[in-house]
Amino acid sequence: MNALLALEDGSVFHGRAFGASAEGCGEVCFNTSMTGYQEILTDPSYKGQIVTMTCPLIGNYGVNSADVESWQPHVAGFAIRELSPVVSNWRAQSSLSDYLAHHGIPGIDGIDTRALTKKLRVRGALNGFISTRAISAEEAVARAKSWPGLVGVDYVKTVTHPKPFLWDEADTQSQGFQLPRGLAAAAIPAPLPPADIPIVAFDYGMKYNILRRLRQHGFKVQVVPATATAAEALSYKPAGIFLSNGPGDPAVLGYAVRAVRDLIDNGVPIFGICLGHQILGQAFGGKTFKLKFGHRGANQPVKDLESGRVEITSQNHGFAVDPATLPSDVVVDRINLNDQTVEGLRHKTRNIFCVQYHPEASPGPHDSTPLFAQFREMIRNS
Repeated sequence: MNALLALEDGSVFHGRAFGASAEGCGEVCFNTSMTGYQEILTDPSYKGQIVTMTCPLIGNYGVNSADVESWQPHVAGFAIRELSPVVSNWRAQSSLSDYLAHHGIPGIDGIDTRALTKKLRVRGALNGFISTRAISAEEAVARAKSWPGLVGVDYVKTVTHPKPFLWDEADTQSQGFQLPRGLAAAAIPAPLPPADIPIVAFDYGMKYNILRRLRQHGFKVQVVPATATAAEALSYKPAGIFLSNGPGDPAVLGYAVRAVRDLIDNGVPIFGICLGHQILGQAFGGKTFKLKFGHRGANQPVKDLESGRVEITSQNHGFAVDPATLPSDVVVDRINLNDQTVEGLRHKTRNIFCVQYHPEASPGPHDSTPLFAQFREMIRNS
């Protein structure tokens, strides 16, 4: 079957179809991770986007139910250079194509993803249309041009869990494991510490591995919807507040900013990542702006300006906080070494900090895992 990917600038990429017989519009972006395509597909932060992978061979280790980051894929489409014809991994439960077909997601392979990535680097993120059905190139380009884009759209309400819930109350979903030495050996689960610090986590489109990491660091995590008020969050009597990642334009999330501003006034310790970082930046009084093509991959270098330490981080975001709009009592303590954009904020007098990247690293390096321990220590000291 034939497939195509059309961009709003008139470019059309023809390739082979895989996944579902479907079509969709979205912002076309690229991810530079070598592995982790299943985690990328199921990251709610990709709502409204067509993702292309710069790694040329995708699908070789298949898909399994343990590595999903939410209840379903959220991408509008998936573009790759070559779909592996073989699935080879002891944990695989299905192929990538079958997984996308099951969830109604169109995929295209056989296109020049290097040329596509270079175009996005030069022109910036572009609206696109992907189809695995019969459609003319002219109609596909028109569909790409007519899509309204991400700016000014609230995708958070479409991906947040609608009701509060307590994460992993039976301690069956958060255990880490050690790899077996022999093929016949079973993975050894790592013991969990007591859940002795209650926190509330705002779900703006939260990845499951964030919840696993929080539990592994001794937090008892009560999850609340993105629309929850400060009063609703504080009714659980948390020792701290966590603000999650999520999709879309942070500038339209006034309800979230108001809730976080009220929580800041309450004095409760707060830790935010990704969209949570951007919401905190606005609650401090700052503004956000759209990046040219965003940061998406597991190899983004971030410098801690206070220690001089450089972390290699996992990132997925298309917006950033404008440092010139922040008040004097907020410190920019981390920057991206590729483009100098803000990657971390710390309040001078309150127990609040946030980062633009993903310390849960799913997929990605583990350089930033200690941030969860830092959050725990901040709560204990307060």
